[in-house]
Amino acid sequence: MQARTLGARTMPTNEAVAPLLPGGALRSGVAYAAPGSLALAMLLLAGPSAAGAWCGVVGIPEFGAEAAAELGIALDRLVLVPAPAEHWLSVTAQLAEVLPVVLVRPPAAGASPGEVSRLASRLRQRDATLLVAGRWSGAEATLEVTGGSWSGIGAGWGYLSARELDVVVTAREVRSRHRLRIETGFRLGAPLPAAAPQPAPRLVAV
Repeated sequence: MQARTLGARTMPTNEAVAPLLPGGALRSGVAYAAPGSLALAMLLLAGPSAAGAWCGVVGIPEFGAEAAAELGIALDRLVLVPAPAEHWLSVTAQLAEVLPVVLVRPPAAGASPGEVSRLASRLRQRDATLLVAGRWSGAEATLEVTGGSWSGIGAGWGYLSARELDVVVTAREVRSRHRLRIETGFRLGAPLPAAAPQPAPRLVAV
């Protein structure tokens, strides 16, 4: 079968991170790296997920359902493989065969150039997008958090309402600096309004 054109299709992208990406959107068939911030990686995942895409998360055992839902990730269309151990790369490749978006956090040793190349070929063939919570050679863009702060807390009172991140984006050897604001609905220290009972979100683990 003839391989699809690299990056021919753009994917729904969270409006907060769209200005950071080349072309203003996630593209299919390529990889994006977000070292230094799981929240930023989750925000990249949130755009396609909220638009209806099934997504996978590999190698992130502390991936929080509440935080994910807060950012717009649909838990009922999420496949979790929290601890694949040494099989992380093969699990990622297998999920990329059937899911349009996969988020993975590689171990410290990472992947060899040959493994990265083979996975890149599979992404192109399957028109899938890889999000990496870490460094990744050959990434379409690397979004690296270099600092940040929380807002909403006063002098001993208040609640966390937003987080601002300083992000350096490297795409095709061009670096640019951005400041990203992530709104949160968490109300630490303040009562939550009463809400109608909702069905519990489902996590699919394999």
